[in-house]
Amino acid sequence: MAERKYLIEEIDPSRFFGPYNSYFKVFKAKYPALSLSSRGGEITIKGEDYQTDEFIKVVESIVKYLKINKQVSLGDIERVVQGEENPKTAENGIIIHGQSGKVISARTKNQQELVDKVYKNDLVFAIGPAGTGKTYTAVALAVRALKNKEVKKIILCRPAVEAGESLGFLPGDMKDKVDPYLRPLYDALGDMIPVEKYKAYIEKGIIEVAPLAFMRGRTLNNCFAILDEGQNATNTQLKMFLTRMGPISKVVVTGDLTQIDLPPRIASGLEPALNMLKGVKGIGIVKLNENDVVRHRLVKDIIKAYNKGT
Repeated sequence: MAERKYLIEEIDPSRFFGPYNSYFKVFKAKYPALSLSSRGGEITIKGEDYQTDEFIKVVESIVKYLKINKQVSLGDIERVVQGEENPKTAENGIIIHGQSGKVISARTKNQQELVDKVYKNDLVFAIGPAGTGKTYTAVALAVRALKNKEVKKIILCRPAVEAGESLGFLPGDMKDKVDPYLRPLYDALGDMIPVEKYKAYIEKGIIEVAPLAFMRGRTLNNCFAILDEGQNATNTQLKMFLTRMGPISKVVVTGDLTQIDLPPRIASGLEPALNMLKGVKGIGIVKLNENDVVRHRLVKDIIKAYNKGT
């Protein structure tokens, strides 16, 4: 059994090993046949040469990944170790640099497919479960298009569908009532645009965040429009939104067909739209799954458990 050493350089070793060595435990679980130990930034590896070579290759990939991404999670590390995410893809898939230099990039193969299809098509459907980054990636692409002056404004909207709580019982005026439904969009924008600039964009109408109902009668031209939670739009509402497209516009519709909050007698318009529009030139469809989850690593297991139970 040969012994080799690998020194973590050019990054803070604590970023590689993770809080309480949590990242390093992922490596140990992936390579049980290897004896792995660490001291400072040095890793001691004992085992067969072919396994050691494979381990070092993964370590080098992680180090490269950490050079690109200032913030990484345990889920990010797990995806790279499992071969579900390629640091080269992350590097080439950089969309924008957000607040404090944060790199916002395509972090999985399907997210990269979403980026590619938005570049190639004027209308894209991004379908997948919660936590797969479909909305966040779409918002990043919209901000990029605005910064590059490809569009003059960003329009973000959601159906204001009640999920267990009535709008009428919420305090405040209409804006106060619908703002909670739009919060995920506000949060994504907050990661990408400085607060003062964001406020200025809102005041000037360069960024507009509104309920789906507010889109009726409008023409969405020279803009990047996103309809989030598209599964909660009826067939009539979705048709209304899609036919708002102007000559110069990009539209992304995100949705999760497993989380429809419409009343029992009202059908979602998202699945029928996917069936009718697939194959139409200029329209792209991307399907994400639990392997694209970029939230807490348990979200992936939760989705798998629910899928087995249905």
